[in-house]
Amino acid sequence: MLIFSYMAAALIGLSLGLIGGGGSILTVPVLVYLFGVEPVVATAYSLFIVGATALVGAYPKFKQGMVNLKTAIIFGIPSIIAVFATRAYLVPLIPKEVFTVGEFVVTKNILMMLLFAILMVAASVSMIRDPKKTTEEGDAGPQKFNIPLILLEGLIVGVLTGLVGAGGGFLIIPALVVLSKLPMKQAVGTSLLIIAAKSLIGFTGDLGHLQIDWNLLLSVTAVAVVGIFAGDYLSKKIDGSKLKKGFGWFVLVMGIYIIVKELYFPTGSGH
Repeated sequence: MLIFSYMAAALIGLSLGLIGGGGSILTVPVLVYLFGVEPVVATAYSLFIVGATALVGAYPKFKQGMVNLKTAIIFGIPSIIAVFATRAYLVPLIPKEVFTVGEFVVTKNILMMLLFAILMVAASVSMIRDPKKTTEEGDAGPQKFNIPLILLEGLIVGVLTGLVGAGGGFLIIPALVVLSKLPMKQAVGTSLLIIAAKSLIGFTGDLGHLQIDWNLLLSVTAVAVVGIFAGDYLSKKIDGSKLKKGFGWFVLVMGIYIIVKELYFPTGSGH
């Protein structure tokens, strides 16, 4: 079972390397259902794993000139502030029992997993859909920024990341293409840097509130990082768009499974 758990952890990095995103959506289910980590703690661990893996993935993109630093800063600053504030102040404020529907008690753990599952379904739809044609070289002329919208989207993505521990690449990449007029390849590289910064800084917001199992966290992170190297190597040989669609269907099934499981066989208050 442990070997299977670490194989699933490698898949997190593999998908990041192959299709530039999506892997973070697997991190929380892998930690909760395979490693037996409590959901609230799993969202914190996920931030560290995703952040470290994205940072490793962003480095070669930066060397290839595929990272737009100005965009990363404009989008990243509100995102980083929002994710840190969410982890440090908002998540600890959520009560253990949030509300009751008849006999069904919605606990903090169940709420976290349901929020996560809804985000998985949204992410899967964006992966399955055929992307609109985007220019590879970007628009001619100077880059234009829709700064108010970029700041707003940065804040929204930051709060979502803070709540569920996913990188949000499927939200960031389209925003960078549409709002910052970035070419697709540059949007992927810039997204990795934004995900790395906001996830790792967001994780520091948890350090005073949660007990961290560093052995487990660092071992899963190491396996995910190995996965991103393997994914980057395979991406040169495999058509990423077909993989993305297949992965999207897998994420959709996982999201529906989590919704059904949490409503009928809810995750306990601990493991």
